[in-house]
Amino acid sequence: MENTTWNKKLNKHKSKTVRMDEQQEESGCCFFCAIKEPDLRLRQPAVASFFDEMPYRADESGVLVLSALWNIAMTRPDDPELPSLGALRCMSLLIARAIAEPAWLLRHQNIYVPYYAAHVLGSYTIHLPELAELAIVAGAVPPLLDLLRGSLTWVEQRVAVRALGHLASYDSTFPAVAQHAEEVVALAMRVASTCLDTVYTEFVAVTPSEREQYHRDLLTRGLGGADMEDRRAEEWASQLQCWSLYLLCCFAYRDKSIHHLLCRDVGFLKDLCRMWGGLVNSDSPAGVGLVRILCRSEAGREAMAGCREVVESLCNLSRSSDDWQYMGVDCLLLLVDDHKTRQMVMEIAAPCLVDLAELQSLSARERIGDTITKALLLDFDHGAGALGGEAGTAVKFLWELKVERKRREHRMSNKEATERTALAALKKRHGNEKFWSGNVEEATIRYTEALELCPVKMRKERLVLYSNRAQCHLLMQDPDAAISDATRALALARPANGHAKSLWRRSQAYDMKGMAKESLMDSIMFVNVLMDSEKGKERKHTKLPYYAARMINKQMTATGLFAGLASWDKRRKEDHDKKKNAVASSPSGCSLPTIEEEPWFCRRECKGKGEWSERR
Repeated sequence: MENTTWNKKLNKHKSKTVRMDEQQEESGCCFFCAIKEPDLRLRQPAVASFFDEMPYRADESGVLVLSALWNIAMTRPDDPELPSLGALRCMSLLIARAIAEPAWLLRHQNIYVPYYAAHVLGSYTIHLPELAELAIVAGAVPPLLDLLRGSLTWVEQRVAVRALGHLASYDSTFPAVAQHAEEVVALAMRVASTCLDTVYTEFVAVTPSEREQYHRDLLTRGLGGADMEDRRAEEWASQLQCWSLYLLCCFAYRDKSIHHLLCRDVGFLKDLCRMWGGLVNSDSPAGVGLVRILCRSEAGREAMAGCREVVESLCNLSRSSDDWQYMGVDCLLLLVDDHKTRQMVMEIAAPCLVDLAELQSLSARERIGDTITKALLLDFDHGAGALGGEAGTAVKFLWELKVERKRREHRMSNKEATERTALAALKKRHGNEKFWSGNVEEATIRYTEALELCPVKMRKERLVLYSNRAQCHLLMQDPDAAISDATRALALARPANGHAKSLWRRSQAYDMKGMAKESLMDSIMFVNVLMDSEKGKERKHTKLPYYAARMINKQMTATGLFAGLASWDKRRKEDHDKKKNAVASSPSGCSLPTIEEEPWFCRRECKGKGEWSERR
């Protein structure tokens, strides 16, 4: 129905397109003359007339004008002059025409028109709700929805989902997008889940000579070769995924009834916890942003708690130096505070949260460690021990640390406290001696004894002990214990995650577990902390440690958005080549090769000469 309406609008003005080519070219030039006209009374009618005629023209000037509009909208997105003169309606009609008339789309350079038009719509609606309302009145939603459906390519999908996300972010314009809620949500979920594979298979994995030329032009603006195109394609793929998730966040935030649509697909939830903006789009919370919104509803919490992969992903995020670490902690606390989901997640979440219980602040959250402690000890029965396994051990440790030890130390005399501090220092020194002598297991025991003796208020000393014990666990090939101790050390740091050695040790532990993303985040934070510590020293140049550069390079390769797809594609091609070679070497040429055995009499002769045994 929507496409029919747009076709009627286009056909209504067919007569306007019957003009001489010279007049059309002159009219195209008139846009640039009109836009530079200083007299407002002359400029506005001329520009409005051009926007009114532009969707029905058949000359080559359209792309040039759209490129100029794209630049104006990017640099002055809050300027209402052009939108009020019909620019947004013009863009909507151009997209509709491109979809309705394939022959027109392939004429001249019109293939660029839908991308530029959708980009202009997205740029003008990025900040001001008034301009977003103009876009709704101009009928922008139906053609953008057509692009989101995949009427053209992933390049146009990217700018369409960006514009729809802006329109869905305002109270006044959200209802217009919400009229198509079920379809928009389904499309955005599909795009978010499949866009990386789509961009890789349709562009990155294709030889440069076979790629769509207009895709290459839009990606690099004619600058750089295939490597630059690949990097830009990765950036655009990340944006396509993150903007699709942002559109879903707008729906999930404004309408909790949408949550059941998002949560009924378990496969999408598993994919969601692996979606992140990457280094090319680090300002987007990506998947965890949507997870946090879903955790604010009962249906969302039950769905998250029922998916082990999501809970484990939140734990990994909470014990990392990612910018969105606080979101992971928020989600875990929401799941633990709900009595319906508490028992479902405590087994996985409790050990992770205990490691963070001594955080002072995280992002804008003050006393976050106390909040974690209160949530975990909410129904703790230290006599009965309701929880078992690793979770029960972790919560009992937290009770001992935050309740029992504080009580004992509060009643402790100054003399006894001094003696315990001195004994803890002695144990630490013994641990260091054992460590440097190569007796790592004994060093671990000494550090543990020192931690039990060291007063809770001696934060810096306990930080070093946890960090030293993490190094011991690394050498004993126990990455899980190393991650736990390094995280406890980083929780004691001020600011949080501000201890370089602990960051490096946790990065190594994550590397041992094959968790490239977490290792990369810790490596980058390690370098940042190291560089900050060198600023006050009198050095002209601070060099990046070679071992850190190697780790960052390794993990950047492993965490690339297309890394998994590239390795899968490589294995697929290798398997294909093996099968092809096997068929080619087959005697029949069409079946599996047979095993060619030596004749029995040859084996007897070889065995008699002593050669058969050597060959075997």
